Amino acid sequence: MAFGRKRREEATTSLFFATDIHGSERCFRKFLNAAKFYGVDHLVLGGDITGKTLVPIERTARGWSASMLGVEHVDMTKEEREELERRIRDMGRYPVVGERDELAVLADEDQMEEVFCAAVVESMRRWVELAEERLAGTGIRCFVAPGNDDYWEIDDALRGSEVVEFVEGKHVRLDDDHEMITTGYSNRTPWDSPRELDEDDLGVLLERMFAEVEDPTGLVCVVHPPPHGTELDQAPEIDDEFRVQIENGEPRLIHVGSTAVRQFVLEREPLLGLHGHVHDSRAAQELGRTFCLNPGSQYSEGVLMGAIVRLSPSGIFSNQFVVG
Repeated sequence: MAFGRKRREEATTSLFFATDIHGSERCFRKFLNAAKFYGVDHLVLGGDITGKTLVPIERTARGWSASMLGVEHVDMTKEEREELERRIRDMGRYPVVGERDELAVLADEDQMEEVFCAAVVESMRRWVELAEERLAGTGIRCFVAPGNDDYWEIDDALRGSEVVEFVEGKHVRLDDDHEMITTGYSNRTPWDSPRELDEDDLGVLLERMFAEVEDPTGLVCVVHPPPHGTELDQAPEIDDEFRVQIENGEPRLIHVGSTAVRQFVLEREPLLGLHGHVHDSRAAQELGRTFCLNPGSQYSEGVLMGAIVRLSPSGIFSNQFVVG
C-alpha cells in the first residue's frame, strides 16, 4: 500500500520510519537492515521499543524447562534452550534463566519488576551493540526515542553511542533543508504508563522543541501519539475493566490520539508528522499543511511495518508504506 506526492526536483534525503516494535529482536534486526535494503539515509525508530513480558526458563536435573503460549518445553538441551531464547526475544519477550529457587522471586511483584527492568536494559545494550556492528562507517544515522511504555532506565543504555542517536526531546538537523524534533511522550492512557503527560504539558514540550526550529516548512515531527480525530488514532473502546466494547458484533472504535499534537500540527504546520502508539490504525492523511502517517505495528509476529519517506527541498518527494 503506497501513498505518494511527487515533485519535479530530486529527493535530497530519505528515511525509514518504524515504531512500536515492543522488544521484538527480529523486528529490530529488520529495522537495521532496512537502510541498505531500501537505500535510505536515516533510520528512525519511534517509541515503545521495549517488551512487556518475562518468560522464566528453569534449570532442572535433566536440562531446562519452560512454558510459553500454552506450550510446555521440557528437558531441553542447551541448544534447544538457546533456540527457545531466540524465539522468545523475536516475539518481544525476555527470557530469564535460573534454578527454581532463583525464579521463585518472580512471585514477588517488586522483585519481579526489578528483574524485568534489568532484562529490558540488558536487551537495549545488546541492541545498541548490534546497531554499532551493522551501521558503523556506513554514514547512516540511526535515531531512537523511547515511548510512553518504556522504562526510564533504558535512556542511559541508548546514550553515548556513536551510531545510535538518542533524540528524545531534541532538535536535530537532517540536511540543509530539513530539521527534526522527537518525543515519545503520550497523552494519558488507561494503562498509566511511565511517560504520559496531560495534554497541556505535552503541548508545552512540543513548543519547547519547536523553539529551536529555524524553518517549519522543512520540519519532520516524530511524535509518538498521533493527532486526535484522524485516521491514525482509532482504537477499540475499553471500559474501566479493560474490556473491549462491542457494537453490532464489532469492536467500537474511538479516537485516542492527542489533542495537543493535533493543535500543534495545525498551528505550526510542519512538513511531516511521524506517529505510532495505535498499532491497528495504519494510515496516512493530510492535516492542514502537514502530511501525517502511522505505519502500524505487528511486532508479535516478527513483522516489521514501516514507511519510507523521501524529502526534497520543497517538500515530500515520495512516501510508501512497506511490510517485511
